Amino acid sequence: MKRLEEQIAHLTRSVDELSDVIARQETELAILTRRVQMLMEREAEREANVGGQVVLGGDERPPHW
Repeated sequence: MKRLEEQIAHLTRSVDELSDVIARQETELAILTRRVQMLMEREAEREANVGGQVVLGGDERPPHW
């Protein structure tokens, strides 16, 4: 009987620890999801502002040179 009580106590502690991990991951996932959403909105806004303009890389000359 004592062995079963020890196992139950161990399993209860494990379940509590896993529950805490899942709660932290849920919070982190919500934060990361929001950050990705913000980045996507920022990129969409940047693309809308650029419009039909040519975006040049590092050392490219503009077409009128």
